[in-house]
Amino acid sequence: MAGVRNIHSNLIQDNKIFVIKGSGYYMHEIKKVNFNEGNLIETNLKRANFIGADLRVADLKESHFEGANLREANLEGANLEGANFSEANLKWSNLKEVNLKGADLREVNLEGADLEGTDLEWSNLEGANLEGANLRGANLHRANLREVNLERADLNWAMLRGANLEEADLEGTNFTGANLEGADLIKASLDGANFRWANIKGAKFDGANLNGVNLREAHYLTFDQLSKMVTIQPTKNHC
Repeated sequence: MAGVRNIHSNLIQDNKIFVIKGSGYYMHEIKKVNFNEGNLIETNLKRANFIGADLRVADLKESHFEGANLREANLEGANLEGANFSEANLKWSNLKEVNLKGADLREVNLEGADLEGTDLEWSNLEGANLEGANLRGANLHRANLREVNLERADLNWAMLRGANLEEADLEGTNFTGANLEGADLIKASLDGANFRWANIKGAKFDGANLNGVNLREAHYLTFDQLSKMVTIQPTKNHC
């Protein structure tokens, strides 16, 4: 662990880190450390504790953060292309305008996270928790969002062309002005979701829950799409 201590002391001194490419350090208890503009390309940081860390504009391309704790971390403007964050905790983190193209975000916790303007094209978010997250203007083109929790998330003007939202929890989700052309929402829960001004051309809604959904002024809505949705009646309590 001597190498870890040396890196930690350099961080404290220089407020940034330049780690050897491909290093395999497991860095624990480095809360609120400043990695601003650091170079961590292809670095192994599995299960590390980055609570409140400053990773703004850091280059983290193809790095490994599996199971890491980045709660309330600031990654604004960082390059995370192809990075692996599977099962990581990014609750309440700042990921505004981050490059997450092709990233592995399976089972990640992004509850309440700020992903406004973030590039998530071709990323894998299957089973992720994005409850209450801000995804305004985010690029989710061809992203895998199967079985994702997007309850009360804000996807105003987000780009979701060809995205997979099969069996996703979209209760109360705001899709105002979003582009969902060709998206797959089969068996998704849409209770209270808002699709006003959204482009839903060719989107698949087969078996999706129609309860309370707002499709007024949605663009390219067809009778065929409506006919394949279902209305699930609330369970009555027989006392």
